[in-house]
Amino acid sequence: MLKIAVFGKRFGEPFYEKCVSLFEFLKCTSVQTFIYRPFYEFLSEEARIATKPAALFDSYSNLPECNLFFSIGGDGTFLDAVTIVRNRNIPIVGINTGRLGFLADISMNELPQVLPEILNGRYFIRKVELLNLETKYPYFGDINFALNELAIHKRDSSSMITIHAYLDDRLLNSYWADGLIIATPTGSTAYSLSVGGPILHPSCREFIISPIAPHNLTVRPMVVPNNVKLTLKVEGRGGKFMASLDSRSQVLDNEIELHVSKALFTISVAETTGRNFYSTLRSKLMWGADNRN
Repeated sequence: MLKIAVFGKRFGEPFYEKCVSLFEFLKCTSVQTFIYRPFYEFLSEEARIATKPAALFDSYSNLPECNLFFSIGGDGTFLDAVTIVRNRNIPIVGINTGRLGFLADISMNELPQVLPEILNGRYFIRKVELLNLETKYPYFGDINFALNELAIHKRDSSSMITIHAYLDDRLLNSYWADGLIIATPTGSTAYSLSVGGPILHPSCREFIISPIAPHNLTVRPMVVPNNVKLTLKVEGRGGKFMASLDSRSQVLDNEIELHVSKALFTISVAETTGRNFYSTLRSKLMWGADNRN
């Protein structure tokens, strides 16, 4: 029997009917479902959607062995789903109830056509690399990885901070800026893109180093191999700075060094036939669109 874990967050009423259809289809196809407890509470108490899961799960520690992991929400929900799946090698299916949806790229309207394909195994797996962060103290606990990026920010709205970046213990640059982004190829279409970083193909094995509002305008984003050891040291008048791994943030003292490397595990993303990176760029970024046509 096919086993599917369902993860999600609160979504708007326009998607209630689609969600009902999803669970009815899973029930009719004899799929065994396991639902994330907070999402189950939302479905039953607020959305009034009846489900009969085989069991509930709360975190990585009690996630059962499954064939697929459905993430229902936007890209933020997908990033949270990664913290649940981690190194379990369960393919994640991103179902979008948001707007843009680079990671969660299957819309609710497409589910009736796409879902049978997925349940019949007509999909392929794309392996996605992550970055890992090591610090003197375990500020991020055992979730010290990111699918999109590590972002360093100043904490106030006044003076900039200086970020000294070293590649394999050799000084690359001292960035005098509002912050710095270390992005993966997946994160190249996220925060890094908004500060002028390049878009990388998913098969690339690189990191993007993108300054945020640099003082020197000649300092531009740079692409480096992800097998290097990247060390970051921060200076600033406030004595503290903000570090974020995807959506998880911590305030750190300036004396803390950050060591960035490629994570030791990858994430499996399930993609249906007819979808690829190029079609996603065209549909999400509207490449080739012309209002005159």
